[in-house]
Amino acid sequence: MDSTITETIRTYARAAQQGEKDLLRTLATIPAPSGHEQERASLVASWLREEGAREVEIDHASNVICHLAPKGATPDLRPLVVFAAHMDVVFPDVDALPVREEGGRMYAPGVGDDTANLAGLLMATKLLLQDEAALERATKGHDLLIVANSCEEGLGNLAGTRALFERYAERIERFYSFDLYLPQCISEAVGSERYEVEAHCQGGHSYHDFGRPNAIVELSGLVQELYETMPREGSDGTPITINAGTIEGGTSVNSIASRARLRFEFRSTSALALKEARSHFAGVVSRRGEALSHADDAPEAGLRVSTLGIRPGTGDVDQEELGRMSEATERIIREVTGEEPDPSPASTDANIPLSLGIPANTVGTVRGALLHTRDEWVDLASLEDGLRVILGLMLQ
Repeated sequence: MDSTITETIRTYARAAQQGEKDLLRTLATIPAPSGHEQERASLVASWLREEGAREVEIDHASNVICHLAPKGATPDLRPLVVFAAHMDVVFPDVDALPVREEGGRMYAPGVGDDTANLAGLLMATKLLLQDEAALERATKGHDLLIVANSCEEGLGNLAGTRALFERYAERIERFYSFDLYLPQCISEAVGSERYEVEAHCQGGHSYHDFGRPNAIVELSGLVQELYETMPREGSDGTPITINAGTIEGGTSVNSIASRARLRFEFRSTSALALKEARSHFAGVVSRRGEALSHADDAPEAGLRVSTLGIRPGTGDVDQEELGRMSEATERIIREVTGEEPDPSPASTDANIPLSLGIPANTVGTVRGALLHTRDEWVDLASLEDGLRVILGLMLQ
């Protein structure tokens, strides 16, 4: 970028800090479990309209979508570049979230993942709404979609971004997601498959019926076998990770458990490795379920599997084009932070475009730690660097 644009970004990022902190503080108090982001969505949409955005909507998936185009552009014909950050947090709270500031840090559940990145995206959009020259530069050759999306976390299963691409996939040429921490720049998607396995058997009294199959024991045996036999890499050499996340069930300490549930996932960056893991998982569950049905008198005895969510990995994306996009992003990160970007793969909203062959980066724009805990924090001084990175990508 030329020196004039660089100075515009630096000056605005410095001047916008108090406004960004105030916005972050407001957003961070609003509860937003995956699938229940409506209150945050309403605030974000209202804020954008107050800042001058004319084309703002909340879609059926609770995504807030702000369409930016230069004056005179033909609607619905130009390609789109998406800049997104997710609104949801991992916590189920429905009451106001606690926020405190201490020692230059802001503490709140979900403050870094992803509320601070969302605040940065909104403040960058504010410059485009206020500065006609900046908007013209950012929309040269394409329109922008500024998206505060839903359902990135956990069992949200990327529903917000899926809905976005169901609507706009044919027009989107690049996708940027702001998530996680500086200096991350992710262009390889970690795919995952998540399942729930239910064990059913007759159960009975812990003393008088001792020896009957126990649903908890059956699932414990299943977990042990999966950990002992599940491949740790695919035939292509790509690593596979597994996790037994929850196991619950039973009636009382003196009852043989007749029902129990296990939640299990596996992950890999390779579609082939995921397919092989799925085949192994299905085979183990089928064999053990059949054995349980023969060993127990209950007509419904056995194991039942349901799919909780599937996040796709990287698909057939043009690696040269993706490489150019990532190199440009990494250059901006270096210029702003002086640090070498971290390209480690991750599971983010960018999984969806990457699986569809659309170049995408997930970029961290804050510094902090302890994500997915109630002690999560961000360094408020890092907001300036993050805003410079976002604007650099918009105006490059």
